[in-house]
Amino acid sequence: MEELNAIYERMRTIFSEEAGFVPNDGCDAIVRLYALASEVQALLAQADWVLNQSFPQTAAGRYLDYHAETRALTRLPAAKATGVLRFSAPSAAVTDYEIDAGSVAMTSGGVRFETTEKATLAKGKNYVDVPAIAVEAGANGNAIAGAIHLMSVYPVGITQCENPEAFSGGSDEESDEKLRERVLESYKRLPNGANAAFYEQEAMRFPTVASAKAVGRARGIGTVDVYVSTHAGAPEEKLLGEIAAALQKKREIAVDVAVKAPTERTIPVRAELTAEQGWTMQEITDAATAALQAYFTGERLGEAVYTAKLASILYGVEGVKNCHLLAPEADVSVSATELPVLGAVTLTEIEAGEEA
Repeated sequence: MEELNAIYERMRTIFSEEAGFVPNDGCDAIVRLYALASEVQALLAQADWVLNQSFPQTAAGRYLDYHAETRALTRLPAAKATGVLRFSAPSAAVTDYEIDAGSVAMTSGGVRFETTEKATLAKGKNYVDVPAIAVEAGANGNAIAGAIHLMSVYPVGITQCENPEAFSGGSDEESDEKLRERVLESYKRLPNGANAAFYEQEAMRFPTVASAKAVGRARGIGTVDVYVSTHAGAPEEKLLGEIAAALQKKREIAVDVAVKAPTERTIPVRAELTAEQGWTMQEITDAATAALQAYFTGERLGEAVYTAKLASILYGVEGVKNCHLLAPEADVSVSATELPVLGAVTLTEIEAGEEA
């Protein structure tokens, strides 16, 4: 966009040529010209902004949402992480202890989780596992095992609360960059009511679906298998049934459409790390594990797992000075019917003398 002074100088030159004299600085005409130049620049800025919002390549925010709507797409909402909280007593319970639905526990960072149903620590038992969900939607709700260990008020008879396994499935609202990719991809792979793009776009209309892959002739001529995943990973049977019902109404005549959950492909990760000064190994291993968990979501359906990406994730963790990725040793190829999921994570410290 043209600078204000450039606009002003050009207007002043034209004024001098048309009026036959050069106005003095500070005179009424100069003040008016400068004010007018400022308004012209504002109009040019507005025109540039309108031009940017007119195309999906440069639109942002709700204006990008409008472009998505023209392609029958919507921005994926934020999702809450889910998992299990374990409520424990110091010894075998002497009586039944009630744990109310909505009981809140949190991490040391203040991320809160609440139980989704009422539970009872039965007499004679030491602990009970209760389904729980993050209070707020977003990727911050993805917590590694043991990260949730605080309660402001413990239920009667309970002295400890923690998550024995990781909380997963939490995701932030779809960013402009990711939504833009989907919008532009929809132009490259135009659905025609019969191709893979059609079935994938129809499945992606469901807000909980993170990714969809259609495989033609999966069971012979006239068959299509559609594999879907959610942010938490494999979808529930209820969601598969809802998608199947929707596709049955729109499928081609004489085409047998099946909606399936992908086969999970477990990817163990093993690496050595070195902590920056001021960081402990426990801090960086916890952060690195959380970063890996945030990457392995349902969005990875049918995507290969590259060692360079995993190394980049580990090295990008705050507090990590150096890292050696030991496993997987090579890139992992993944078919359209497979969903790579994070397996065991083993992170150790790089021994002295191995930094090079």
